[in-house]
Amino acid sequence: QVQLVESGGGLVQAGGSLRLSCAASTRTFSSYAMGWFRQAPGKEREFVAAITRSGGDTYYSDSVKGRFTISRDNAKNTMYLQMNTLKPEDTAAYYCAARAMGAVAISSTPYAYWGQGTQVTVSS
Repeated sequence: QVQLVESGGGLVQAGGSLRLSCAASTRTFSSYAMGWFRQAPGKEREFVAAITRSGGDTYYSDSVKGRFTISRDNAKNTMYLQMNTLKPEDTAAYYCAARAMGAVAISSTPYAYWGQGTQVTVSS
């Protein structure tokens, strides 16, 4: 059981950077594998990045690899997504997700907990 709240979204021009945060309300944050997903209007939710319970391993979609960095601070119950060299096609609502006592996944199905999302808009 965990509640997730994303923040840090906003409007940025192409080539700029943003850092998203996901605050988790749980006493056992380190037991959750975490992930970031995004969804643009009219499109399916897609995988962006994921991180293991300890933060030792990270995974990225091909579209963001090399530009985005996922991290977590278990002491602060927070996960981050540093987004650099943003492109207009990165425009979407970004959601953080948690999977209790499980491994990371690139599909949304295994993640039982989701935040409300934060909007990222990249202008050309």
